[in-house]
Amino acid sequence: MEQQKGILLESGTNELEIVEFSVGNNKFGINVIKVKEIIQPLQVTKIPHSHPNIEGIIDIRGEILPVVDVAKVLGFGPSDNQRDEKYIVTEFNKTKVVFHVHSVSQIHRISWEKIEKPSGMYQGFESQITGVVKIQDEMVLMLDFEKIVLDINPESGINVEQVKKLGKRERSTKKLVVAEDSPLLRKLLQETLNEAGFVDLDFFENGKDALLYLQAIAKSGKAIEDVVQLVITDVEMPQMDGHHLTKRIKEDQQLSILPVVIFSSLITNDLRHKGQMVGASAQISKPEISELVQKIDEFIL
Repeated sequence: MEQQKGILLESGTNELEIVEFSVGNNKFGINVIKVKEIIQPLQVTKIPHSHPNIEGIIDIRGEILPVVDVAKVLGFGPSDNQRDEKYIVTEFNKTKVVFHVHSVSQIHRISWEKIEKPSGMYQGFESQITGVVKIQDEMVLMLDFEKIVLDINPESGINVEQVKKLGKRERSTKKLVVAEDSPLLRKLLQETLNEAGFVDLDFFENGKDALLYLQAIAKSGKAIEDVVQLVITDVEMPQMDGHHLTKRIKEDQQLSILPVVIFSSLITNDLRHKGQMVGASAQISKPEISELVQKIDEFIL
């Protein structure tokens, strides 16, 4: 995995690499940049009264990490072949978590355009699937790992109380455009940004739709800064990711004046350079909503 990280994609190409793994008979995917390493299962220390999806904790080179049973999260039974089982060690939202899966097969390089948003017919509000991609005649489901962790530990998510500490605020004249694919995160962001005084919000499920909206304003002849004051974007989104969206905005003569803040679980010291390369005005790690609000104020007040 470390070798793979040495050839990670240039920022802003709208491509990603995914690790394909299986649980039961289903194929799933996780973005390579979330993965620290893939290891053989270790001895697990069980924690009394812990969440049912937590197998326990393990020691990796002196670091104590929780192990999540992905099969149990998804309602699957145990593996038929324990020898193939793997632990995927991840880092996102400034937290390291280990995910126990039935097997790991290979790494694919794909375009975000190939990842389809799950249909409303089979994606409820509580769905753990953020996207579907067809690879070699098989459906690979992209799991919402942030939601899996949030369901286990709600305190790890966006906390509106952080914003309430900033006091009463009036920001109703400011319009923000937000690109975020997770229905849960869109709801939480709306609640917290409203609490922060921002009530004029336009939400989009991916970077492509957000870009088309901004381009339509520019084509109408209006000065973009008179209509929209700032863009907030996630990184991982079907159709167009946040890095590519940022790059397209900053390369557009009419749109480049807009501040773009990347608000993502993938803001780490190792990955921060990706946002810098595409011209992001700022990068804030989820779930630091108070920091996000204060950074917005710096750019538009």
